[in-house]
Amino acid sequence: MSVLLVLVAGAVSFYVIVYYSVFRGAKCLSSVKLQGKTAIVTGSNTGIGKATALDLAKRGARVILACRSKERAEAAAFDIRRESGNSQVVFMQLDLASLKSVRSFAKTFLKTEPRLDILINNAGVMGPGRTEEGFSMAFGVNHLGHFLLTNLLLERLQQCGPSRVVTVTGLLYRFGNIDFPLLASKKDLVPGQFTWHKFQAYCHSKLCNVLFTRELANRLQGTKVTCYTLHPGVIYTDLCRNLSLWLQLLMMPFAKLFFLDPEGGAQTTLHCALQEGIEPLSGRYYSNCVLQQVGAKGRDDALAKKLWEYLDTIYAWSAPPSGNTHNVPDNTTLWDEAGVPCLHSQINTAHLQ
Repeated sequence: MSVLLVLVAGAVSFYVIVYYSVFRGAKCLSSVKLQGKTAIVTGSNTGIGKATALDLAKRGARVILACRSKERAEAAAFDIRRESGNSQVVFMQLDLASLKSVRSFAKTFLKTEPRLDILINNAGVMGPGRTEEGFSMAFGVNHLGHFLLTNLLLERLQQCGPSRVVTVTGLLYRFGNIDFPLLASKKDLVPGQFTWHKFQAYCHSKLCNVLFTRELANRLQGTKVTCYTLHPGVIYTDLCRNLSLWLQLLMMPFAKLFFLDPEGGAQTTLHCALQEGIEPLSGRYYSNCVLQQVGAKGRDDALAKKLWEYLDTIYAWSAPPSGNTHNVPDNTTLWDEAGVPCLHSQINTAHLQ
């Protein structure tokens, strides 16, 4: 009996040590208040996105829940308003799997909201399917949609500066690669529909997030907009809803013991969005609320620039609504077919200052 007790005590001690040293995340220590500020959080009807939006609302921010499902987002907005006591929490429809929807969201936001101080690119999926434009769902939602959204809102962010763009990536970016010929053909970054292939596609999209943030920081040097990317921790959220049932059941016991809850998973996002004094570290990567060095692929400036320039070719820029392009310089903002400002591939961000 005594041997059994010793074994149980040892197992419990081991669990406590591992949990607190490896799995339990740090806490955002910022006490910044956000009255008069506006934040957008994508994918904020559940998981760490909802937890992030709740914290921002408690600080007094006007929070836009940018989500695909109206029913789920409005329910989340109701919960957040009730718990925070902040009535300035609203839903705006955004489907990141449709570039048309992204443009429509940006157009509506820019017409109805005078400020944007914090943009949090949080939404993410791991699963099959294709976007409206034919790209794999992981690449389209996790990266392509956020790339366009950020570019469409950059001028408003600059006008309201100092402001921040925070993109949630993950440690799995280390397993990612970018195959430009495959991207150009709108094929998956990896072929096949097995769980392993979905996992690989997710990793590739997260590497794109890291590189995007790095190049965005380079392009915004000297402006009042800073950007950060982060690993939120090991979290079991609705991100895994597209995994097979047997895999979800297999993960559940381990998740209950070791994974962070959504509130814990939101802490590094909040740190990047709110912590004072990190402005000189724009473009960098955080984990557990501290600065981390990214792997070699994640700090490849040439690859980051190539990816950005490739993504620019995806979008068909058109003339301003007036149809008069004669007085539009090559390095200025053009307009897309929805009447929304778009960032031209040759943009020089000096004009944003």
